[in-house]
Amino acid sequence: MSVKKITPVLFAAEIEPCLKFWVERFGFEKTVEVPESNKLGFAIVQEGDVELMYQSYASADKDAPAAAAQAVRKGATFLYVEVENLEETIGSLKGIEVVMPVRTTFYGAREIVVKDPAGHFVTFAQMSAAPQK
Repeated sequence: MSVKKITPVLFAAEIEPCLKFWVERFGFEKTVEVPESNKLGFAIVQEGDVELMYQSYASADKDAPAAAAQAVRKGATFLYVEVENLEETIGSLKGIEVVMPVRTTFYGAREIVVKDPAGHFVTFAQMSAAPQK
């Protein structure tokens, strides 16, 4: 088996605020959108080789009811995003809920954890700090 790509699919009550989060703050581009009534049911954002998919709970319920039920019951997803410049990233997070303030880990990463508009946890990490002993 040869894996070519892995793309997370994140579920949300509303996709539009999630798109704003990635597009306006981090320069992602919306590459796909699928309308569902008067809102989006599905969308893809991409920056270089990094891609995220969002699907609304309503769309998922129509598409795959069993999966949608699991998504609602299980709750948030956790993403670990390695960035080149954490300070620049922090500057893009004004007004976003910080779940864990900046810290340096034992494995040498400087990290901050925030929630995206759908409630998913996003850790932004810069791998430049020396490991702690």
